[in-house]
Order: sequence, then C-alpha cells, then structure tokens
Amino acid sequence: MRKDRPAVASSSKIRFDDSDEHESSSEDEEEKGIEEELADVTFEELQRARSDGSATVYRKLNSEGKSSRANKNRPMEMSSKKPVSRFREIIQVPKRATRDPRFESLNGQVDEEGFKKRYNFLYEDNLPAEKEDLKKQMRKSNDPEERNELKSRVSWIDKQLKSAGVKHTEKEILAEHKKKEREAAKQGKRPYYLKKSEIQKLKLIEKYKSLKEAGKLESYIEKKRRKNAAKDHRFLPYRPFS
Repeated sequence: MRKDRPAVASSSKIRFDDSDEHESSSEDEEEKGIEEELADVTFEELQRARSDGSATVYRKLNSEGKSSRANKNRPMEMSSKKPVSRFREIIQVPKRATRDPRFESLNGQVDEEGFKKRYNFLYEDNLPAEKEDLKKQMRKSNDPEERNELKSRVSWIDKQLKSAGVKHTEKEILAEHKKKEREAAKQGKRPYYLKKSEIQKLKLIEKYKSLKEAGKLESYIEKKRRKNAAKDHRFLPYRPFS
C-alpha cells in the first residue's frame, strides 16, 4: 500500500499543472481579446476612460457601416483605406441637363411628310448630279485607290436613291389603302389593316408595273431566273466528268 502513495502524489501534481496551463491560456486569450477591442478605440476615448477611472471601454459599432462622430464639433472620421480623389469640389456648380431633341415633347412631333417635301431636292437633284460628276471623275482618274473611293461613293448614292424609291412606293400604297378604308368606314364597314406580306405583294406589283412601262421587265425576269438557277444549282448532287 505504501508503494502506491508516490504514484498518487505525482498524478495530483500533474493535474495541478494542467489546471495552471489552462488558466494561463484562458488569461492569454482574454488579453488578446482586450487588445483587439482597444485597437479600434480612438485615442480620445482612451484618455476619457483614464480620467473617469473606468477599467473597460465600450465602443458602439455602427452595423450599417455609416461614418459617425461622437461630438458635433469634431470633424468626420474617414477611412484611410479609401483613395482620395485628385479633384475636389470647392464651388458647387449646377449640373447641365443634356436633352435630346428627338425624344423631347417640348419640341413637338416630327412631321415626316413635311420634312421629305422640304428636303426632296436632295434625292431629285443633288444626289443624281453628284453621281454623274463622280462617274466623270472615275473615267479621268488613273489612281486605283481614288477610283475605289469614287466607286464606293457611287454605290452609296445608288443605295440611298433605291431606298428612297422603295419607301416612297410603300407610302403611296398605304395612303391609297387608307383612303379606300375611310370611304368604306363612312358606309359603316369595319376598317381593314394591311399585313406586311400584303404590303410586300403590292410593292412587287407596283415594281413590275414600273418595269413594264420602262421596257425593262423581260431583262429583270431573266436576271432573276439566272439568280434562282444558280441558287438551285448548289443543292444538286455533284457529278464527276467521265
């Protein structure tokens, strides 16, 4: 029995040492926590805590992240992590509000018909005359770059004249249809609105009529037939020459 006593004493000693280590580690953790709390406290609050004799300092954390100040006479504390802009607004100047006249109700509605009537001379006189002038310059010029520029300008004028003619034809078709529908509405009939496919058909009819009057209908049909034949030829199976 006497031989077991030193073993018991040694075990109690080990337990005592473990408890001391646990207490020292807990104290270290508390000190670290206090240091972390005091790291965010301002110098003025520390001075106030010393003068009051309080052992702990409680700081109100702003959960919303908004900057605040303890006293109204103190300047606002700003974070040093945010970069300061080079330009400072010393005098507040009223901002100029930019407005687009195309989308402003103050300028009124756009009169497309009146606009086209006023600037119709561009499509009737100026662009055709410019096209003829460019063609003359192409005949005289020997520089390939200059000829390419003139050719691109001529093709642009052709596109403008063609699109203007197509739009004009479409507007004439719609105007004539509206006129008929107004007369039908006076008689008590319901108005009928043309679909896009029907407008395309009427445009083709007008185009064929104009080509027939100019004597170019047969050449146009032949050109169209060749184009369609070339498209169909791509889908034919390949036959090697024997």
